Amino acid sequence: MKSVAVKKRRRLPTDVVSVNIVGYLLIGIFALICVIPFYLVIVASFTSNNSLIRNGYPLILTEIDLQSYLLCLKNPTAILRSYGTTIGVTLVGTFCSVIMATMTGYVLSRKDFPWCNKISFFFFFTTLFNGGLVPWYMLCVRYLKFKNSYLGLILPLMFSVWNMIIAKSFMAGIPSEITESAKIDGANDMVIYVKLILPLTKPLIATLGLFSALAYWNDWYNCMLFITDEDMFTLQYYLQRVLGSAEAMRIVAEKSGIALTSIPLEGMKMAMTVIATGPIVLLYPFVQRYFVKGLTIGAVKG
Repeated sequence: MKSVAVKKRRRLPTDVVSVNIVGYLLIGIFALICVIPFYLVIVASFTSNNSLIRNGYPLILTEIDLQSYLLCLKNPTAILRSYGTTIGVTLVGTFCSVIMATMTGYVLSRKDFPWCNKISFFFFFTTLFNGGLVPWYMLCVRYLKFKNSYLGLILPLMFSVWNMIIAKSFMAGIPSEITESAKIDGANDMVIYVKLILPLTKPLIATLGLFSALAYWNDWYNCMLFITDEDMFTLQYYLQRVLGSAEAMRIVAEKSGIALTSIPLEGMKMAMTVIATGPIVLLYPFVQRYFVKGLTIGAVKG
């Protein structure tokens, strides 16, 4: 019996190593599945349009064709202006969105707040029903004056019920003794929120910040609804208009019997994807460790 037990103990490290190898292998395969599509997009953006149509997306870049990027960046002033608008809206909107979500989550996570359940249900109810697009548009344009205003790009996405629920679940795990001791020392709710709660919620802030930044960076719908001034176009909406114009030219040319082979539509789609998603993809590694921790805690708690 003792020899069998000794053999089992000796096999344990080997079994653990085997499990780790299989785990890392599976994670590596999953990572490749996630990375390969973006790699194909980058390679396709440097491939000629005729090669894309004839051979599809190549795995190895055999030729470099910059025509797609040259057409997308034909008006660099407009691109830079759109970048500036998107970056400004993303920074301001993300900051306001994180503040709104964390403040609301902090209040609703307080056990001494008598109306927390009723107000939480009110927020949750808005995720099930809405007033419709037409009344919402009339409210935003006629009464809130969002037409050709940066507020129309910031306010509609500033508060997310999903982010508030994550913040509420995360903050519910903070010991209530911290706030109680601070109140005994004479601190008010704002001081407790700023000096005690926020420093303890760095993973949460990184998670909500990434969610909000992605929402603002990828938004083009609100720009389409409220913005008609070309100097205020966001990057996503500007690129969508460029691609839409090229597609319209191709359709008109085909109906007229004119071949427009000089417009690399497929390559332009890939180049626009790289231009639009590159900066936000580079942001992710800096918040990855906070993002994973904040997301798992926010999902498990509550």
